[in-house]
Amino acid sequence: MRIATPLAYATDPRTGADAVAAWEQDGLDVVWVSEAYGFDAPTIMGYLAARTTRLQIGSAILPIYSRTPALLAQTAAGLDAISGGRAILGLGASGPQVIEGWHGVAYDRPLARTREVIRICRQVWRRETLVHDDIYRLPLPAGEGTGLGKPLKILTRPVRDRIPIYVASLGDKNVRMTAELADGWLPFLYVPERAADVWGAALAAGRGRRPDDLGPLEVVAGGPLAIGPDVTGLRDLARPQIALYVGGMGAKGRNFYHDLLCRYGYAAEADRIQDLYLAGRKAEAAAAVPAELLERTSLIGPQSYVRDRVQAYRDAGVTILNVTPLGAEPRHLIATVKDLAR
Repeated sequence: MRIATPLAYATDPRTGADAVAAWEQDGLDVVWVSEAYGFDAPTIMGYLAARTTRLQIGSAILPIYSRTPALLAQTAAGLDAISGGRAILGLGASGPQVIEGWHGVAYDRPLARTREVIRICRQVWRRETLVHDDIYRLPLPAGEGTGLGKPLKILTRPVRDRIPIYVASLGDKNVRMTAELADGWLPFLYVPERAADVWGAALAAGRGRRPDDLGPLEVVAGGPLAIGPDVTGLRDLARPQIALYVGGMGAKGRNFYHDLLCRYGYAAEADRIQDLYLAGRKAEAAAAVPAELLERTSLIGPQSYVRDRVQAYRDAGVTILNVTPLGAEPRHLIATVKDLAR
């Protein structure tokens, strides 16, 4: 099992890169760079490529709506070139509030768009001439634009013709598509003990259609990490983030994370978190996050307990353990969990 961590989103990216470069020496295998409506991810990923030598650098995620498929492919190919073949293209639909509010693009047909983006990116990396006629039309057909567009292929030669594509997905149809077409899966708020009940059928259906040349689906999941006899109180640090996602990342009826908690069996709690958060009572929403959920989405406790949690993730099919080290000794935590995951 490989070990990954997300780059701290709200801190100075240079400081975060300093930490990641040190953690690489302690066994860190993958770093994820997010993109919402703050700094763009590719710029920071390029900086990380210059600061590291071994670990993989992934976007988690680049929204499919904010760049054309060809530009997503170019970005991944550029990062793969400067990193010596260490790029992962993490994709996702994001949500309508960000896509329509920040990017000014209609949030439509996310599943079909993701399928097409994956297909087009792989065509680009194989240096095929792009001809595509569906949601994305390449080249733009006659009667639209200037009429001067012509089929093209990427000028440069990608380091790899198969850069890994990971997809962030939660709903059944999207998870099924991910298991069919993607190299890896990026779920959120993953509870190992309940994952099969929520996603097992969708994963099985997708894997049943998966091409042999893709190999096994990588699964990325984990949570905050702290090891010691008196650290369980650190689980509460996740309350505001979970409340933000369950309560504030989408309107009522259009919030993927609220729906996920309902599927886990926390329907009443999810409704309460959402109602409190949308009413502006964010502290109360955070307090309403179930303690059981905090425990099951983290690796916080004595070393024997964390070892058991690592095994629970492994037993659930997780191949890349994604951790956020808490406390004053993150390097020790990375080294320790790396050892526990061997």
